[in-house]
Amino acid sequence: MIKHYDLIVIGAGAAGMIAAIRASRDNKRVLLLEKLSKVGAKLKATGGGRCNLTNTQEAQEFMSKFGRDGRFMQDALRVFDHKKLMEFFKDIGVRTHAPDGFRVFPTSHSSSTIISSLIEEMQRLGVEILCSQKVTKLQSSDGIICGVETSSHSFKTSNVILATGGMGYPMLGATGDGYSLASDLGHTYSDLYPAMMPLHTKESWVKNCRADTIAKVELRVDMKKYKKLKAKGDLIFTNTGIRGPVVLDFAREITPLISKYKEVPILANLTKGMNEDEILKHIKDEASKDPDLSVLQIVKTLLPDPLSREICLLASIKEDAKLKEISGKQKEKLIQTLASTPLTVIGHDGFERAMITRGGISLKEIDPKSMQSKLVKGLYFCGEVMNLDGPCGGYNLQWSFASGYLAGNLS
Repeated sequence: MIKHYDLIVIGAGAAGMIAAIRASRDNKRVLLLEKLSKVGAKLKATGGGRCNLTNTQEAQEFMSKFGRDGRFMQDALRVFDHKKLMEFFKDIGVRTHAPDGFRVFPTSHSSSTIISSLIEEMQRLGVEILCSQKVTKLQSSDGIICGVETSSHSFKTSNVILATGGMGYPMLGATGDGYSLASDLGHTYSDLYPAMMPLHTKESWVKNCRADTIAKVELRVDMKKYKKLKAKGDLIFTNTGIRGPVVLDFAREITPLISKYKEVPILANLTKGMNEDEILKHIKDEASKDPDLSVLQIVKTLLPDPLSREICLLASIKEDAKLKEISGKQKEKLIQTLASTPLTVIGHDGFERAMITRGGISLKEIDPKSMQSKLVKGLYFCGEVMNLDGPCGGYNLQWSFASGYLAGNLS
């Protein structure tokens, strides 16, 4: 005999688990299907295991970080913003805080705390959880959901929530199943790109600067058509390129360009946002304090030693040269290099290292007031499977929770 459920949620990540909880609190009979052997695998790795749940930005500013489609989430945030998320976890026994006034974490700073509390709440509510269940088909009749098939079972339901995530970190279960399941029912999805990940550069000198984190770097694309693309934050050089918070944020803009152009020239301001005039003044001030200082020693007042040496090489200046000994062109080159260090992004590690996916199910096909499909009655979406992604800092996880909570409030 085939079991019938009020709701079947596909995918036991942040969005799926909170959707199951929300529906169960309305006394719905809920089945949660997960293809891995346990729930919350990707959530466990979030924020390096510390689980940056959300942030304290108000809705308008929060939505702006997702670009022109950010307003799609206004109904979800109205129902379940960061304050209500923190209240939700408090109610199920998890204390949260924002130690820097912005990013919100569980006070334990452990994603295991979040996962165990969600599991306990689902168990309390009677959510049925089946792991190691790969969904192979969504059943529909006359444009209405009527069931779900897995590789070993068949279930009846009039409501399905797709919370399958994107393509990032496939070893944690994100292999894009939701896109094919939805497209089989007529939905479309955009091109998919890996995002929030380190980037590889053509320049090999970066490997000499791996020891230090460079604070408040501004990255911008050096292509006329994409001049407005930029990001700010801390940067770390690697053996093959760049990483760090600013790179994780910028990667979502860069990976589509790499796919199109193969190489993407970028410029990095390594001097905490100083412009060329301010850099020149700083250099002159340092030289006037001590005329015996070399150019390298002056640059080291701005940057760590290894990076300072590379900057001098890029400007064709000998390390022991005094400021008064270099030509005007060399001085100009030095200042330009400090303000706009050129780098060329040539690749990345693909979805294997991507924390999120850029692209997804078309938002035009989803009702933002309910997360229900406009094409198939009883089909809902939440989280990363949709074509909406934001920077690091709790944005994407808040969106997963908010959209999952709204989807679980079955219309």
